[in-house]
Amino acid sequence: MSSLDGKVAVVTGGTRGIGHATAAALADAGATVVITGRDGETAAKRAAELGAKVSGVALDVTDSAAVKDVFKAVAKEHGRIDVLVASAGVLEGGLIGMLTDDHIGRTLTTNVAGSLACVQAAARVMMRKRSGAIVLLGSVVGERGNAGQTVYAASKAALSAVAKSAAKELGRHGIRVNAVAPGVIRTDLIAEQSEEVLAKVQADTALGRLGTPEEVAAVIRFLVSDEASFVTGQVLGIDGGLVL
Repeated sequence: MSSLDGKVAVVTGGTRGIGHATAAALADAGATVVITGRDGETAAKRAAELGAKVSGVALDVTDSAAVKDVFKAVAKEHGRIDVLVASAGVLEGGLIGMLTDDHIGRTLTTNVAGSLACVQAAARVMMRKRSGAIVLLGSVVGERGNAGQTVYAASKAALSAVAKSAAKELGRHGIRVNAVAPGVIRTDLIAEQSEEVLAKVQADTALGRLGTPEEVAAVIRFLVSDEASFVTGQVLGIDGGLVL
């Protein structure tokens, strides 16, 4: 796979799960990586685990002013931003009859508005060099739906639409935008799921197992590399055959 030497990447939600695995994959490929998390100390510690070319900063993606400031600071320090992986998000279940305004607002604000704010901020920097690659973290739930996850599914479906529309708009500036739609991945986000539920998912998955963050990260690494230079506006499933 082609090197990412000389590239600067921002990975939101990079302190755990898929975001952290992605930061590691991009750093291994030679990129300079900035990971963000709500807690700056945690972000710095998690970045230190990945080597000298990775740094961590505090960022709440629901604060659009803070998003602008962080991306400006990264561009000022490194002179460019070549890659954005918008991984920050929340996963909260809830039956339709039990949904609250807070639940709906928190999910849509974080997953949709937060990701879109990062796309805006990254695109402004990328336009200067007329190149860049953006990957949004969708979900298989956004493609097929799931009982008890209506708001989460809506937020992830929205990100698929953002990827497609942004790809059409930003392509003339040399910026590619794609999304990935992972299936059930072994991260702490599924820690509350019962073994019975996870066993059913595995049974419904063609490969008969759950995925790993590293498997998702490998696909994201490809999408932001020059090897995917003619790939944009796609929502790529990484679900082991859960959706067929």
